[in-house]
Amino acid sequence: MKKSNLMIGKKQIILACLTLILGIAIYVNYLLSPTAKDLKATDVIKDTGFSYDNVAFVNAESAGNDYFAQCRIDRMTARDVSVATLQSIIGGGDITESEKAVLTEKAVNLSKLVESEKTVENLIKAAGFEDCVVYLDGTNANIVVKSQELLPSQASQIFEILLSQSQVERENIKILPVK
Repeated sequence: MKKSNLMIGKKQIILACLTLILGIAIYVNYLLSPTAKDLKATDVIKDTGFSYDNVAFVNAESAGNDYFAQCRIDRMTARDVSVATLQSIIGGGDITESEKAVLTEKAVNLSKLVESEKTVENLIKAAGFEDCVVYLDGTNANIVVKSQELLPSQASQIFEILLSQSQVERENIKILPVK
């Protein structure tokens, strides 16, 4: 007679026990869950008369200078996270010298972007604008300027300031006036 190759080891016993426990848990859940007749109906929600026509939108005017301060804090926090990530990767020791050089170059570019943003913001404020926030990512630029309305001459002035301080193409620049 042939001897059967069916061997039951520890792994198979553990797997069978876990399957049995899972089956028991499902059965107990089924027994303890309420049926459709046990569910209670909720109260009818009364119409409060709310409509989206009555919504008061929040903008920078109501927030004052807090809007621009918060934007700067958010931008700085995001950049700090990026720098910390780059530093942890560079200091990890599991990368080659070429990868380390690429990451170091990214860190240098990031610091250049931060410096350019601050310079452009200061120059725009010096040009007569009350406040602004500049976001640069190397290829695109977004500028939020505190202004009731932006005249074409003012927009041109902002374009010239940005173009003198960065390598962003003119068509990749967005200027947003905020009250």
